[in-house]
Amino acid sequence: MSRPPRDDDELLPGEWACLGVLAEGPSHGFAVAGRLAPSGDIGRVWSCSRPLTYRAIDQLVERGFVESVGSEPGTAGGSRTILRPTRRGRAALRRWLVEPSSHLRDLRYELLLKLVLSRANGVDPTDLIREQRRVVQKIRHGLESTLAENPDDLVVRWRLRSAEAAARFLDDLN
Repeated sequence: MSRPPRDDDELLPGEWACLGVLAEGPSHGFAVAGRLAPSGDIGRVWSCSRPLTYRAIDQLVERGFVESVGSEPGTAGGSRTILRPTRRGRAALRRWLVEPSSHLRDLRYELLLKLVLSRANGVDPTDLIREQRRVVQKIRHGLESTLAENPDDLVVRWRLRSAEAAARFLDDLN
């Protein structure tokens, strides 16, 4: 079963994470992989193994979001390719960083990743937080209506409590 092709600016979370790290300043894949390791500052939110990080970077290069700007000697021989976002990559990242998550299930990784990358890249998250709060409120109201019709629905109750927690988290950011 094959996956449908992605839109031009549609990236996977690991690709967004790599692009966000590279937007901070030119770097090489090994350094990006360190930041995306489970103990890394970005990896605490979205972690990738070294092979998946290199695969994500390859996809970014192939799709025109990242370009090579030189090389430097590696610590174990060979050289490391220095990469940076292209103009297209920077523009896509800027758009993605202010776009709220539309699904409650995506907040854990997507919203946190956007907030961490915004902070790392000097992007003011105020608009994102405001819009995300609006989306969460809309979800909350829908879940409250559904729960009123069927108060024994455990899944809806869980989602409602998750939406309430997300709203409190967003309120705490102000």
